[in-house]
Amino acid sequence: MLISINWIKDFVELPEIQPDDLGNDITMAIAEVEDVLQSGAHLQKIQVAQIKSLRKHPEADKLNLVTFDLGNGQTSEVVCGAPNVREGLKIPYAPIGTTLPGGFTLEPKKIRGVLSNGMLCSEKELGLGEGSSGLMELPDSAVLGQSLAEYLGQEADTIIDIDNKSLTHRPDLWGHYGFSREIAALYAKKLRLPFEKKWFDSIESKFTNDKAPLSVQVDTSSAVEAFWGLSIDNILVEPSPKWMQQRLNSCGMRPINNIVDISNYVMLELGIPNHIYDRNLIEGTELKVHRLNKEDKFTTLDEVERHLISTDTVICDSQKPLIIAGIMGGANSGVNERTKNIFLECANWKATEIRQTSTRLGLRTDSSQRYEKSLDSLLCYRTLLRMAELILKLCPGAKIVGKPVYDGIDLSSIKQLTLITSALSITSVLGKELSEEKIISIFESLDFGVESSSGKLKVTIPSYRTTKDIDCEADLIEEIGRIIGYDNIEESAPKTLVLPVRLGHVKSLQRRVQDFMSLQAGSLEILTYPMIGEKLLNKAEWPVLNDELTLINALSIENDRMRPSLVPTFLEAVSLNQKNFDSFSLFEIGRSYLPDSKDFRKERNQLIFGYYSKKSNPFINAVNTTEKLLNFLSLPFDLSTDEGKHENPVLPRKWSGIHPYEFLNIKIMGRFMGAVSSVHPLMLRNFKIKGNLSLVIIDFVDVESKPLKEKTKYTPLQKFPSATFDCTVVMDKALYASVALKALSKIKIKELVSTKIVDTFELDEARKSVTLRSVFSDPNQTVPGEVLKAAENSIVQTLAAAGFPLKQ
Repeated sequence: MLISINWIKDFVELPEIQPDDLGNDITMAIAEVEDVLQSGAHLQKIQVAQIKSLRKHPEADKLNLVTFDLGNGQTSEVVCGAPNVREGLKIPYAPIGTTLPGGFTLEPKKIRGVLSNGMLCSEKELGLGEGSSGLMELPDSAVLGQSLAEYLGQEADTIIDIDNKSLTHRPDLWGHYGFSREIAALYAKKLRLPFEKKWFDSIESKFTNDKAPLSVQVDTSSAVEAFWGLSIDNILVEPSPKWMQQRLNSCGMRPINNIVDISNYVMLELGIPNHIYDRNLIEGTELKVHRLNKEDKFTTLDEVERHLISTDTVICDSQKPLIIAGIMGGANSGVNERTKNIFLECANWKATEIRQTSTRLGLRTDSSQRYEKSLDSLLCYRTLLRMAELILKLCPGAKIVGKPVYDGIDLSSIKQLTLITSALSITSVLGKELSEEKIISIFESLDFGVESSSGKLKVTIPSYRTTKDIDCEADLIEEIGRIIGYDNIEESAPKTLVLPVRLGHVKSLQRRVQDFMSLQAGSLEILTYPMIGEKLLNKAEWPVLNDELTLINALSIENDRMRPSLVPTFLEAVSLNQKNFDSFSLFEIGRSYLPDSKDFRKERNQLIFGYYSKKSNPFINAVNTTEKLLNFLSLPFDLSTDEGKHENPVLPRKWSGIHPYEFLNIKIMGRFMGAVSSVHPLMLRNFKIKGNLSLVIIDFVDVESKPLKEKTKYTPLQKFPSATFDCTVVMDKALYASVALKALSKIKIKELVSTKIVDTFELDEARKSVTLRSVFSDPNQTVPGEVLKAAENSIVQTLAAAGFPLKQ
């Protein structure tokens, strides 16, 4: 939003301050300033000149050497290529050193070998309009040597460009009058109050007792909150005065005619949008505000046909819609050069509905931008009278017909908010000593009512600050803080005892898992989005699509629902990384979400990690890491192929990505809480993964609510060497390798410390070989050879008895 400082000066006397310093003060106390611009300063340097003679450029057919007179006998010569250059023409001349709009500064320059001392200008080059490609032609009455600013009656202005996002919570700052109040409070200046009772009385005295030509009927179920209207006859549509055009141009609005310009001017001044109808184009004697009862087509003032739906609020006459409420008027009722009788509308609309309709139509206007900030309905009447005042001023023959008409909410039901605070409370929070008198003066400069009693301050908030901004004592403290300046508050350390925070059970578990996976498993942590799309779930052939947990207004169909599992996003991450690495390990701690009829959704904290290798099978590595992790966490667990009576809820067997042979359920404290599985080659093909991938997924929800028990046992270093025994057995390809381990679990050998699977190898279509490694140790001596031999024979015989003979 653009703020004109010349306009601000209508309401408050500013101190002597540099524009950049003013912009910085506004940023620190009111709203973020994106830029500070100078408007019209160049017009002070540009002079009225008259062409005396011209001759062709010796080196260019389309250029002329123009001699011109500035008065008082001053002449000069420039090179000019304008098509309308001629003797006797009065034109604007920009001397050397002039900086034109766009930042271009004129310097002495040779054009085709001839020095040009400045420039003769067009309207476009001066920033005064689009104009034509030729020079700006001035009338004969223009005085030679006079500055163009003096001739046009334009003053140099400072324009403050405000970041709109910083005004989202301040609907009162979308007009110059509201901004003036803030600047007056910031510099402790008196705010001029032009809109007091005397002013209201002067406008109301022009009302007549005639019946209003148009009445208003409002459907309270529509988006309307308040609707004021007033009829005026005998207006004359013509260009608006230069002072109004200049202010509109300064604020980025194109002047059109006096009636339309008044509408825009009042909106920029008071911050309340409005609309003016050509009353002769309205059919019937009543305007109706209601929701459409069916879909319809509507052509707006920008001559674009819009598709309206049945929930849109419109303003209609007896035959047709005239306006999309709060957004834009229609081409069928707008003011034109033939308009004689008008109807002024100043209304307020429900912010949420205006925002929704504007977004759906892709139509953001100055009106919708303000209405969606939650305006104050009590300010609409003042805005209506200000419009009437300017119309009567610029159209002396105009006459108000009847009195204003109103329909909408009961305005008396809007109650003022009162909050209690104290000087002690404010100073203790801000950390700066302030007198009660100073605090009261700041509140009153912001139009807050204040009553002091027994050390308490009863603060009455104006209605335009309670629609979206002020609602508690902390907001009052913020008002004082920003006006005195947060940079004026001395820094000091907080006077409080700072103690380390003990991690909760959930976070402690996650930290231990992260430590193990990073430091011992050599895995890299990743973070994927908890939002997922149906396309990725179908790609992963996941059995649950989570349609019940889909966002109503998702930003993207690729992230339109909560993920039912970490597996699909993990596969996508592996697919991306395998393009650059031959082997790696990744892990993620995240949440999965499943629908729940009672609590809407169930959230599960889970760990997923995986090993990828382009050449070898990492399944055994994944199993070993799982065992080490669960031992590290001191959790009782069991890895087995047993299905039990219930399906594993973490990695359901109906998922097509599970490998038919390389799969183990993880039971923790007797319950299915995870699984280890290689990913099926067909699933890898879906993600264009070339190689082997084994996944482990563990659900920690049922164990993270209680603190982990420390079961670490410390034993002295072994004094005697251990011995290992490897044997390779043959088994059916359809059997899990863990079956061989289970067969050895019944052996009672005191010196046997552990047995694990080292490798598997496919022999043919029906058989595979499995290599097992057993470790023997005795803390009191080196294990004798005969004991080792007996133990090895026992292992071989046990495996053979279970149907797993040694590989020959």
